[in-house]
Amino acid sequence: MSIGQVAERTGLSVHTLRFYEREGLLAQPVRRGSAGHRVYSEDDVDWLGVCIRLRASGMPLTDIRRYTELVRAGQGNEAERLAVLREHRERVLAQMHELDECLKLITHKVALYEGRLGLRDDVVECAQPAFNGASRGRAAP
Repeated sequence: MSIGQVAERTGLSVHTLRFYEREGLLAQPVRRGSAGHRVYSEDDVDWLGVCIRLRASGMPLTDIRRYTELVRAGQGNEAERLAVLREHRERVLAQMHELDECLKLITHKVALYEGRLGLRDDVVECAQPAFNGASRGRAAP
């Protein structure tokens, strides 16, 4: 499969695919055709899917590279792989909790303004959800 086809399938740009290859984020070296063009396999595309999900969930490229190196090294380092993924999972869970708190505030504000505009009649004016100080942003009135 050509780099253009992989870009179309994954949603990554050709530039990003080349960057991922340069940065060592692919589990195996990309094969080259007779003309020197990259030829990707289904395994390459599947691995890119893993990288895309890890990146989308906020994993730094250095951690993705480390995880890729461990996978590339083969069996015997599963405990290290597990540690990388567990650490990232904890960060993702914390982000999800933070986003849930943000969503609660937004939902409260939407209901409040819908009530004030007469778009719903089941709204009782009450204090907004408590801010615990862990968030980076601040709520505006």
